[in-house]
Amino acid sequence: MILGIHDGHDAGAALIDRGRVFAVNEERLNRVKKYRGFPVLSVRKVLEMAGAGPEDVEIIAVAGIFRKQKRLLELEGNLRALFGPEFKRKILFVEHHLAHSASAYYTSGWRDALAVSIDAAGDGLSSSIYVARDGEMVRIAQSTYLDSLGDFYASVTELLGFKPMRHEGKVMSLAAYGRPTYDLSSIIELNGLSFDNHLGLIGIEATRKLAEFFGYPLSKAKETAMEMKRGKLEGKLQKKAMEIAASAQAHLERLIEELGVKLTDRGLPIAYAGGVAQNVKANAVLRKIFGDDNLWVFPAMDDGGLAFGAAVFAKAQMDRLDGRWRPFRLEHVYLGPDYSSEQVEEFLRNGGVEFEEVDVSGFVSDALAEGKLVGFFQGSMEFGPRALGNRSILADPRDETVKERLNVALKRDVFQPFAPSLLWEKAEEYLEDLNGRPNEFMTMSYTASESFRELAPAVVHVDGTTRPQAVREEINPTYYGIIKAFERKTGMGAVLNTSFNMHGEPIVCSPEDALRTFRNAGLDVLVIEGFAVHGR
Repeated sequence: MILGIHDGHDAGAALIDRGRVFAVNEERLNRVKKYRGFPVLSVRKVLEMAGAGPEDVEIIAVAGIFRKQKRLLELEGNLRALFGPEFKRKILFVEHHLAHSASAYYTSGWRDALAVSIDAAGDGLSSSIYVARDGEMVRIAQSTYLDSLGDFYASVTELLGFKPMRHEGKVMSLAAYGRPTYDLSSIIELNGLSFDNHLGLIGIEATRKLAEFFGYPLSKAKETAMEMKRGKLEGKLQKKAMEIAASAQAHLERLIEELGVKLTDRGLPIAYAGGVAQNVKANAVLRKIFGDDNLWVFPAMDDGGLAFGAAVFAKAQMDRLDGRWRPFRLEHVYLGPDYSSEQVEEFLRNGGVEFEEVDVSGFVSDALAEGKLVGFFQGSMEFGPRALGNRSILADPRDETVKERLNVALKRDVFQPFAPSLLWEKAEEYLEDLNGRPNEFMTMSYTASESFRELAPAVVHVDGTTRPQAVREEINPTYYGIIKAFERKTGMGAVLNTSFNMHGEPIVCSPEDALRTFRNAGLDVLVIEGFAVHGR
């Protein structure tokens, strides 16, 4: 039994027990978004899910190398409290970018691949490229934290008044509203298989330098960002912000494209992770180079996936020693806590909540067709940043007005798009540039087909792109059944799917979280493990 731990930004734990995998991030349990620290609740939860105790853990794979004495002593103190005085015998430290790259390679299903990790920084590096063959990973290129593509994008995020290391997706979304008017080749470029930061600065110093470069007033950034959040996209500063976002996004895509073209010489597929892998538009650039069947983006690509990466790396090494290593394909990320219908019913009754038992697929599809906003909760919680039908808010994608309703209810930025969950067999019809296996994890942007743009405007961005989840019946039969029933009623084989949380909060984990968020958002109905709770 191997336990993976990430003690830091986006803390979490993952447990591998032979063929079983359990994983959860601390934010879902303690309700502190992007929690930084030791994941004590996550460790306890994955052990509980496995029906195991601390004594059953054979290896503790810790993601990240701890160089600061205070941090290391805190980590050791927490591990000693959980695993006893002999805990050091079990520890294996896994370097940050190795954990990222391992999370992608060892879940790709490929024997041979290129494992790529790009983010802001971790253990002194900001990117790594490995040649992976027969379970062994050999690093062939890297960038230091000073030459960071992720930090460049984070500095642009901060410049525009958003939170760096959290709101980069807002910059990507905002970019679709502007035109790339700035040449950023003097800021950061590709040098071989590494990045070269010509500014020589990172963090807030880089942000200030970029403010000078763009002539953008940092003192007005947060105010302008708040105005754009509320829908005010006109005005001089707003236009400039959109141009900066578009320029940064275009430059990121160009660098990723250059890197991808250089990597084609190796003749291997790409397994990709790290914070920059959250950028679905840049991922689409890689996809066009390698095709859908030769690019795998690990679904928990950000630091929230590091515990998983450390655990699968440790397992792979043990398997290689025994000659038992075989390629493994991650089929789903429903790896978190679940709650039985009996537990949910008891919770609702004890809380004095009025509810009814329903036929899920028929009830939810009817509610969606009637224009209702549905909080949907079932099975094991998703691992990673995307809700994929088990902790989701659902709506009718044909009705463009639901975007405004959801933005108000969830306090979202109005310029951020919504995404669809669609039937697997509909992917080729709905996606114009599909080139192989459709994406199941919302890690990729596609160009929506003309018919899909017309029929499902609520899930197509202003630039005609969409970030789909293709749903297979054998992977999530209940969720598939809802979409199929909705198709029979409306002719549309897709639903709008956004994460079940208020803006700035973690995705719901427990029935308590779901009921609270349902009420705070003022949704029309909550469907939770076969029971329906109606809004006011």
